[in-house]
Amino acid sequence: MAFNGAKIKKPQVTNDMGKFITEREHAAARAITAALVLGGSEASVLTPIDTGTLLNSQFRHVSKDEAGRIVGTVGYTAAYAVPVNDPSHPQQFRRPTAEKDFLRKGFDNAAASIDGVFTGTLKV
Repeated sequence: MAFNGAKIKKPQVTNDMGKFITEREHAAARAITAALVLGGSEASVLTPIDTGTLLNSQFRHVSKDEAGRIVGTVGYTAAYAVPVNDPSHPQQFRRPTAEKDFLRKGFDNAAASIDGVFTGTLKV
């Protein structure tokens, strides 16, 4: 094949590192939020329900710490959440799916989905 003399366009390199970092931080925050939703949803299935106060007190929070890391938190605001979640504090639950250590187990159950969210969201 003969070369017809057309000019080949060279790719331009620009320094958009600041923009790239900002986009990655936003993507990381979205991924962490999605992970918290997935883990919290799994935990809610395992959460004991008597009046619904514990289940309805679940919260999630995503923020940047002093070191610049993006940190996510899931928890419960109900005062009795800690003893209900504590495996060393025996209790009988009415809900058949309720378990002790429900928050950790919920995130363990959602681990594969959470990995997929991070992989897909943070893909460059």
